[in-house]
Amino acid sequence: MPVRVWPRAPSMKRIISDKNKKSQKIKLFLIKKLRNIKLKSNLYIVIGGDGFMLKTLKKNRNNSKLFYGINSGNYGFLMNKFSPKNTIKNLSKAKMLSISPLEMNVVTKTGIKKESIAINEVSILRQSRQAASLNVKSGKKTIIKKLISDGILVSTPAGSTAYNMSVYGPILSLNSNKLSISPISAFRPRRWKGKIVSDKSIIQIKNLNPIKRPISAVADNIEIRNAKLIKIKTNKKLKFNLLYDSNSSLQKKIKLEQIRKETS
Repeated sequence: MPVRVWPRAPSMKRIISDKNKKSQKIKLFLIKKLRNIKLKSNLYIVIGGDGFMLKTLKKNRNNSKLFYGINSGNYGFLMNKFSPKNTIKNLSKAKMLSISPLEMNVVTKTGIKKESIAINEVSILRQSRQAASLNVKSGKKTIIKKLISDGILVSTPAGSTAYNMSVYGPILSLNSNKLSISPISAFRPRRWKGKIVSDKSIIQIKNLNPIKRPISAVADNIEIRNAKLIKIKTNKKLKFNLLYDSNSSLQKKIKLEQIRKETS
């Protein structure tokens, strides 16, 4: 069902934009356009690209907030197309989609514990010229005993068309209840293509040689260096509510990418 976004006039604080000229221009337009329009008090309009949206969502963790993205970047997979003529109509008929992020817990080689969340993916990357040496488990089950590679990536369905697709990982449907584990430039074993697991899984990635082969753990755009042990799980308690125009939903974008991948 469409999410009705009336009734309170928006404040400048709820129109959040990136600093580039295009984003600022759209923001000024919306401030004038919506000056006398009443919108829901929990609605936030985010202007920028996917990276800016991810950053904004992480700064505003709240299960009751609604986020309507307007693309001013490149592809804008998480965003809606800017339409000056249909702004009010699109906002009033936007449909909500709730997604849960990954929760990443890291222990560094010096024993420091750090955590972060990832809406798209957690990337484990080699930190030096030496390839990473990794052990990967899902719960008590060993996924791969020893992977020599540039790294490994754990992706949500929402993020499966981003970095995950670039490393030839599978595209996951939003309702699949799955996570993708994909190697990054696997050296040994060469034929290992990764694994799809339940989103209820607790994935554990261990650095088998943290001294000689240091690695970084990156949650979307937050990097933790010199990681020794990484645990990743879906945080079902945390929801991000994204609003999409009816003709450009995230589900449709993912299906389109699946078709493109199958025919390419």
